Amino acid sequence: MTTEVLVLYYSRHGATAQMASLIARGVEAIDGVQAKVRTVPAISTVCEATEDSIPDAGALYASLDDLKECNGLILGSPTRFGNMAAPLKYFLDGTSNLWLSGALIGKPAAVFTSTSSLHGGQETTLTSMMLPLLHHGMLIAGLPYSESALLETSTGGTPYGASHLAGADNSRNIDEHEASLCIALGKRIATLAKQLSA
Repeated sequence: MTTEVLVLYYSRHGATAQMASLIARGVEAIDGVQAKVRTVPAISTVCEATEDSIPDAGALYASLDDLKECNGLILGSPTRFGNMAAPLKYFLDGTSNLWLSGALIGKPAAVFTSTSSLHGGQETTLTSMMLPLLHHGMLIAGLPYSESALLETSTGGTPYGASHLAGADNSRNIDEHEASLCIALGKRIATLAKQLSA
């Protein structure tokens, strides 16, 4: 039986999507674990605006069944004023039925983010994403300092989860430390999901 880890994210300029790909690579480095990469649609202030049910490019949109069926979750968002982006929050706000049924209780989870500035809210965004996961009864895992990149990075990477400094114009590529921490986060949740679902 394959263990499945859901890598669920919202990305506006592509950096968070690139991180999701690296994290999925880490997930699939663990034997018997498969990554399912999903995104959420943008939201609009115009009530009549809707998104197509299938995005033009990239990952498919997530469903509540994706959350219900996964063995682990890794959640990602760009920073919006030190908080997760509205589209991801909107999606999570619609998970009340999963909360009522306890569908996510006991599953391992982790978080990741991308910011435009070094002190632009990486850690507060990561902790903001943890809050609904804790309410769902998930088991939150971060990155341990045994990951040497945590001690060497001068851009992204925290014990709370993987992060990336995209730069003011969002043009800065993911560096080697940020990439290794993304992969490590994927491996960590994949290992925990496999152990807990055995």
